[in-house]
Amino acid sequence: MQSRKAAGFTLVELLLAVTIGAIVIAAMSGVVGESLHSYQQVSAQNSLTRDAEFAMQRMMRAVSHSRRLLLPLADNPNTNWPEHIREETIPPSPPIGDSALATAVLAVTLPAYVDLDFDGFPDADDDRDGLIDEDLPNDNHHDFLPGIMLIDDDGDGDVDDGSTWAEDDEDGTDNEEPVDGVDNDGDGSVDEDPPSDNNGDGCPGACGVDDDGDGSIDEGANDDDDEDGGSFDDPYDPIVFYLSGDTLMERMPVPWNEDGISIPDGPVDGRDFVTHEIAANVTRFRVERVPTVAGQPQLVDVMLELTSATTGEMVSLQTQVRVGGAL
Repeated sequence: MQSRKAAGFTLVELLLAVTIGAIVIAAMSGVVGESLHSYQQVSAQNSLTRDAEFAMQRMMRAVSHSRRLLLPLADNPNTNWPEHIREETIPPSPPIGDSALATAVLAVTLPAYVDLDFDGFPDADDDRDGLIDEDLPNDNHHDFLPGIMLIDDDGDGDVDDGSTWAEDDEDGTDNEEPVDGVDNDGDGSVDEDPPSDNNGDGCPGACGVDDDGDGSIDEGANDDDDEDGGSFDDPYDPIVFYLSGDTLMERMPVPWNEDGISIPDGPVDGRDFVTHEIAANVTRFRVERVPTVAGQPQLVDVMLELTSATTGEMVSLQTQVRVGGAL
């Protein structure tokens, strides 16, 4: 029986097979590379969206459960930059008018749902009398600095600028805004810089009124606005959102001696707070106190933009919320 020779590839066939294989591999690698790039883009977009939504939810919940918007201030007709709009970008955008630096900030009084020491009282109820923010000192935030400490309150680019700690709006004058619903100093804001006798009527609480319902009228000192026997013992406790570089920070007041300082009048005051990072890769943060007419609820417009440093993907969220809308 005659044997058959083993079949094989010629050199030409082998080269042709290698060439075809290389073309197929190149095509597949392009598809794989494109798929990988698409995956990275989608992953970055999803991550940015989660971070942005989390940060916006934190801010919206605080605003909707707060009784008072502290910052931005209302627009001041006496300056040439818009106090009611605070906008900051990364890289920095130029300031407007005579303002030295464009900074964004959102600050509201601490909502009643916060009880970090779990004592059964809202942390905002500093004197534990069942009321909140009803007996302000002339340094409304009890932090011994003009405005909110370490914050540019009026958007002029300067931090804690003022002659005394009683200058709560950093406008150059202190205690000129009693709580009466009137813009007494003509700066566009109302009741933003009251004295320790909050309504400025020279009486404990409101003159001729039994403020605490104990059967007595106008008992105590003039700056005992709730007639509970303690003077100016329930300041504003601000929760503040601001940028540190490209990171959005949440600053939360705490009811314990966080800074280790117990002078001049006790261990716990407006200098005690903790900060948390709630969003990174922020490229734009804008807060607007929406102008309203008397009697209308105060709205806040917030815009947050995040951009991936690796893929360039961007997520932008914007919403309006009513101050105290959830109360």
